[in-house]
Amino acid sequence: MMIFIAAWGPLPVNAKIQVVASFSIIGDIASNVGKERIELRTIVGPDSDAHVYEPSPEDAIALSRADVILTNSLQLEGFIKRLVAASETSAQLIEVTKGANIIQDPAGGHYHFYNGKAVFHAAPFDPHAWQSIANARVYVKNIADAFCIADTQGCDTYRTNAKIYDAKLAQLHERIQHNIKAIPENRRTVVVGHNAFRYFERDYGIHFLSPQGVSTASEASAADVAGILREIKKNKAAAVFSENIANSRLVEQIAAEAGLRLAGVLYSGALSGASGPAPTYIDMMQHNASTLIAALRENQKTQ
Repeated sequence: MMIFIAAWGPLPVNAKIQVVASFSIIGDIASNVGKERIELRTIVGPDSDAHVYEPSPEDAIALSRADVILTNSLQLEGFIKRLVAASETSAQLIEVTKGANIIQDPAGGHYHFYNGKAVFHAAPFDPHAWQSIANARVYVKNIADAFCIADTQGCDTYRTNAKIYDAKLAQLHERIQHNIKAIPENRRTVVVGHNAFRYFERDYGIHFLSPQGVSTASEASAADVAGILREIKKNKAAAVFSENIANSRLVEQIAAEAGLRLAGVLYSGALSGASGPAPTYIDMMQHNASTLIAALRENQKTQ
């Protein structure tokens, strides 16, 4: 739902609209649409998990000064409602997933692993919609619409930027799809700790296994690990991957017991820093796809 609280008129000459993005992936998409016409602050930065972030007083101040606040919604950012309330902001509050093709979560929530422990987030829908490039293109449109409302004089610029960026996303989608199609369907199973890649699975046909049924209060039990090991054998999983926002201890254990190698790091819920392999959304999707494809191809050679 998009909430419009105040009315906007023309900005003063050379003024920039103040934009706050909830986490790094949305921040990067916003920067591609707004470019030099916006001043951007991202609350949850690179290599940080929006699921567990605790906001600071500085975050509330940033929201109070914002013209546009961009959130993913779908209960990803558990902190955002109380932060908005504390800031008493009059900004547009934009849920960038509005109109995206959202996956319903049959379990009513999902697990991820933080500091070696399983954390459950109850939600009726899977919030990791950015793992679908088609959904990211919806994010672009929603962000451009919001910027046009906040800065009518700059609307043509935002639309042009969005069109150029959207074309890059469309090309990236086709390239990933083409490269994955070259891998036999029965050789496309991998393992990752955080169940955050269902959109990627839906769009590109790579099957992700992740440890499910684990306790929210403790580390995965021997029974939990045994269960995922059975699934790995049954599905002939090719490789195990860690994630940039999660402790790798669990997946390292699973890889060792399954006799599989830890084949690299995937970026599920945050970009890397500027010196890493995924400092932008496009870089992130390219990196994830390339890392997955390389591991699947290597597995083909050894079979």
